[in-house]
Amino acid sequence: MSRPPHRQGQDDRTTVVLITHGRRAELLRTLALLRRLPERPRVIVTDNASADGSARAVARDFPEMTLLRPGRNLGAIGRNLAVQQVRTPYVAFCDDDSWWAPGSLRRAADLLAARPRLAAVTARIVVEPGGAEDPVVRELRESPLPGPDWLPGPALGSFLAAATVLRTDAFRAAGGFHPGLWLGGEEELLACDLLRQGWWLAYAEELTVHHQASRLRDSTARRVLGIRNTLWFTWLRRPLLPALHRTGHLLRTVPRDAASVRAFAHATAGLPWVLRHRDPVPPDLEHRLAALERARRTSPARRYVG
Repeated sequence: MSRPPHRQGQDDRTTVVLITHGRRAELLRTLALLRRLPERPRVIVTDNASADGSARAVARDFPEMTLLRPGRNLGAIGRNLAVQQVRTPYVAFCDDDSWWAPGSLRRAADLLAARPRLAAVTARIVVEPGGAEDPVVRELRESPLPGPDWLPGPALGSFLAAATVLRTDAFRAAGGFHPGLWLGGEEELLACDLLRQGWWLAYAEELTVHHQASRLRDSTARRVLGIRNTLWFTWLRRPLLPALHRTGHLLRTVPRDAASVRAFAHATAGLPWVLRHRDPVPPDLEHRLAALERARRTSPARRYVG
């Protein structure tokens, strides 16, 4: 499929949605960069109950942007709240420590507009300030999943919220991010449900997101949530034997420390609601999930550290 001619100026097909919590300086830097994008997208910020004046600063310095203040930390569900305000066909997510490269939102909209069954495109991620490629990009580029020839790049089984443009209607039809997971690997469940509905996800090399990881992060808490949510997703959507195998693999491979114990304890405490909502995927989708799991086991970007 040929690439359309490059166009300049505003592009009103995509809204940028961003969640933030307690990272005022980084948030303001990111919003300034988004403001300078040639596409001039509408930007919606959900402030997850920051206590550092983030919301006041956004209202003062970026009055053209939409600011949502739910009054508590919704985690990833803050994106769902923002998407309720979206009126464009596509929504681009980013975090308060990441931002889209000029022209990438326009090109992502072109890719989605030309492919009606494509739900999402994930961008190449460049780590700042050095400009190196994020290790996860190799995993995306070398995805083992088969896909139709019309995809703009390798077919994916999941996506990275901070580097993805989604079709707004598909996001809503799949229910958005699940409130039970809150934050930490929350994309996996939504991606699975999109695939189950017949959508495709793809990596697009020509799109770029910059990421300068915040210093204001608790890597241990993130690891606890990541392990917990991986387990919950596994038991919500994987058939019995694959779920048992993946759980066993995690038990053998996560760091043997207090954080991992907390993660498994939290996952176990949530099993009643997980089992009530358990809905395993059909065999064809399970084959794809199994292939993805095998590839991730050797990925340098998939290490439970912190």
